[in-house]
Amino acid sequence: MADLIDLRSDTVTRPTAGMREAMATADVGDDVYGEDPTVNALEAEVAALLGHEAALFCPTGSMANQIALQLLVPPGNELLCDADAHVVTYEIGAAAAYGGISSRTWPAVGADVDPDAVAAMIRPDGYWAVPTRAIAVEQTHNRGGGGVIPLDTLRELRRVADDAQVALHCDGARIWHAHVADGVPLATYGGLFDTLSVCLTKGLGAPVGSLVVGSADRIERARFVRKRMGGGMRQAGVLAAAGRYALAHHVDRLAEDHAKAARLAEAVAPFGVLATGVRTNLVPLDLTKAALDAHALATAARAEGVLVSVLGPRTARLVTHMDVDDAAVSRAIDVVTRILRG
Repeated sequence: MADLIDLRSDTVTRPTAGMREAMATADVGDDVYGEDPTVNALEAEVAALLGHEAALFCPTGSMANQIALQLLVPPGNELLCDADAHVVTYEIGAAAAYGGISSRTWPAVGADVDPDAVAAMIRPDGYWAVPTRAIAVEQTHNRGGGGVIPLDTLRELRRVADDAQVALHCDGARIWHAHVADGVPLATYGGLFDTLSVCLTKGLGAPVGSLVVGSADRIERARFVRKRMGGGMRQAGVLAAAGRYALAHHVDRLAEDHAKAARLAEAVAPFGVLATGVRTNLVPLDLTKAALDAHALATAARAEGVLVSVLGPRTARLVTHMDVDDAAVSRAIDVVTRILRG
C-alpha cells in the first residue's frame, strides 16, 4: 500500500514526524474529568479561531455533527439540509437513531444553495406539522466536489434562520479549505453559525479528531451527549496534540493541495468527465457519458498503482492531500488520462 498513490480521500494521510513527536511528548490527564491540559488547550484554540466561547473534542466528525444536531433539534422536530449533505448521507441515519430528529432535504446542488428556497421550506410551530428547528449546510461541500458556499449566501442563510427563529449549523469538516480558498477569516465563518463541527483529519493530517464549536452553555450540554454516545475519552491529549500540531503547521499548506487538484482537473477536463469546477482539493468525475463506469476506472487505476474513490456507479473522485506530492500527481495524471482515453 505504501507504493500506491492514494487519491481516495484526504483522510488517508499519515502523521508527519513532527506530529508524532508532538503526540509522544503531549502533557495528558483524564479528559472525562476535564483534566487533560492538551485537550483543553485544543478546545480553547479552536473556539477562539472560530469566534465562539467553547469547543468539545470528539473522536469523529460524525459524532461531532450528531452532537451539534442534538443540541439544536429536540426529538420529534425537524432539520433541513440538502439531499447530499454528509449528515444525512454518510452518518448511517444517526440523526433519527440517536436524536429522534426528523430531516427534510432540498435538492442537492452542492455549494449553490438558494436561501429563498430554504426559507420556503421552513415549517413553523402549529398546524400539526413537524416544526423546523435548524438548518445545516456543509462547507466545503463533499459530494458537491469541494465547492465553497459564498460568504454572501451564508449571510443570507443567517438572515433566513434569524427571521424564522431557527438555528444554523455548519458541517465544517473542510472549512479550513474554504478559508484558504476564499480568504474568509475563520471567525467570520464562525460568527454566522450557532454550532459548527470542524475536522482535524481531512486535509490537516491528524490521525483522529473533530470538534463541536458553540456557546459555553451548549458545549456544557454537549459533554453529556458525547458521554452518552460513548465518546468520553481519558488521556486524549495524545490525540489532541496531533490536532494542535496540524493547526499550527498544516492549514496554510492546503493551498498546495488546491493547486494539485487544479492540475488533475485540467488534465481530465478534455475527456468531458469533470463534474464541476474545482475550487479546493476534490476533483469529482461524472462518467455518465464515458465508455467505462466508476468501478472499471478504479479497478484499472489500482492495477497501475493509483487509488480512486468510487461514489456511485458513474461517479468517481480524486482527492489531493499532504501525502501526494507533485510527482505523484504527474503519475496519477498519466494513469487516469490513459485509462479515460481507452
